[in-house]
Amino acid sequence: MATKKRANYGMKSLVEQVANSVKKDIDKGIYPKNEKLLSITIYSKQHGVARDTVEKAYNKLKQDGYIHSVSGKGYFVIGKPDVRIKVLLLFNKLSSYKKTVYDSLVDTLGDRGKVDLHIHHYNPALLEESIEANLGNYHYYVVMPHFFDYADEQDYLNILKKIPIDQLILLDKDVPQLNRRSAVFQDFRNDIYGALIAVTTQIEKYGKVTIIYPVDRHHPPEIKDGVAQFCEEKNKGFEVLPSIKLDEIKKGTVYIVLAENDLADLIKGVRITGNKLGKDIGIISFNETVFKELLDITVISTDFEEMGRKTAELMLQHKTAVIKNDFKIIIRKSL
Repeated sequence: MATKKRANYGMKSLVEQVANSVKKDIDKGIYPKNEKLLSITIYSKQHGVARDTVEKAYNKLKQDGYIHSVSGKGYFVIGKPDVRIKVLLLFNKLSSYKKTVYDSLVDTLGDRGKVDLHIHHYNPALLEESIEANLGNYHYYVVMPHFFDYADEQDYLNILKKIPIDQLILLDKDVPQLNRRSAVFQDFRNDIYGALIAVTTQIEKYGKVTIIYPVDRHHPPEIKDGVAQFCEEKNKGFEVLPSIKLDEIKKGTVYIVLAENDLADLIKGVRITGNKLGKDIGIISFNETVFKELLDITVISTDFEEMGRKTAELMLQHKTAVIKNDFKIIIRKSL
């Protein structure tokens, strides 16, 4: 047990890591003002750390003004009421949707939190660099675990396990292999399947469903699985294309589009070929924007603002939970 605990401490001294661990719990309010801390002996036994190490860590906390001792009674929390929750937010990429999540998280935390943003660009190695350089510096590490299609699962699981489980919150995608984690996620396969079931009547006039799934954009493959399941159950043709070309636009097809540039190309192509949108050709796009609303494009989307808000609430309430984020379909004339 002691070996495992020390393995998580990285390059910093054990005394400093123990002190930081207690300090973070005080900052988060887990140990409120005037709360009595575990005795040195009990802390030593529960965490597999030497008594001398715990005593030095408690003395450091006293010097930093976090706790005080009462002779014969123990150690008590002073706390710092102006201390904010420190969050390292690790996105896979930047986008308008990520900005919505970021803004919502920051707004919900308000002056109670401070958020730093890093981008790992789907690369587990970059994620590992950010985590290793910042372990012990934040109260929470909020990670979007989207990686290269060819990324080794065990590699990124081992990287995520470097973060103490009570400080890790997964965002947008769940990783069930990590026990006792917190997550605010989309269920990509079941969400897209459920959205298509909801518009079965509108899709009835189309004989085929084509998903435009760009290569090397690292979209969740579960999206394709959900569409394939729907098509199999409803006896619809099913096709996956990496992009859309003019001669590939076929009457009687509903297209599901993930990328904005492919949506623009498809709308342009439908007009050039003289097909009527919502009658000859159907379009469903991922993620709502004002642009899509103005063009009357049917949209399936999670609520990114809610995703950010729920993530912030987990931190503010010191809760551990796995939360499926709301998903919706907005039916418009393109279907």
